[in-house]
Amino acid sequence: MKKLFALLLTAAVLQACSQNTSTEGQETASEAVAETEANAYGASFTDENVISAGQLQQAVSGNDSIQATVAAEIVESCQSKGCWMDVKLEDGSTMKVTFRDYGFFLPVEDLSGKTAVFTGTAKHEIISVEDQRHFAEDAGKSAEEIAAITEPREELRFVADGVKLK
Repeated sequence: MKKLFALLLTAAVLQACSQNTSTEGQETASEAVAETEANAYGASFTDENVISAGQLQQAVSGNDSIQATVAAEIVESCQSKGCWMDVKLEDGSTMKVTFRDYGFFLPVEDLSGKTAVFTGTAKHEIISVEDQRHFAEDAGKSAEEIAAITEPREELRFVADGVKLK
């Protein structure tokens, strides 16, 4: 039994050594694809016809909702489950981006400052006090900040089908 184990271990080591043919510092095409896929969440999409957050604000004005692919800087993201992100708008405000049917999540690490490209539906919504407080709690806000939320507010929201982190 010990001989069989030693033989299998030797064969595994030899096979691993013979398969390592790429040189250090060079990224293969498959590694580049894996890197891209590692930063993509939800439905796959192409980065074509991407608009800025400012262009989105103009496009949704006067419409109930629009379909779009948007690039924007992440200001804050859910630190609890990775179930939302806030992105910066041109006027200094933020837009909450959630993920269709909680079908996917982003990493729970701090994503602020990163650029996200996302595709889906934008629309104006009234956000209840309860929902605002829930999001503030997810973001790790203090009890005082959460208690200060006392009125519903209207804001631009986005439900993403897919997200790519850049």
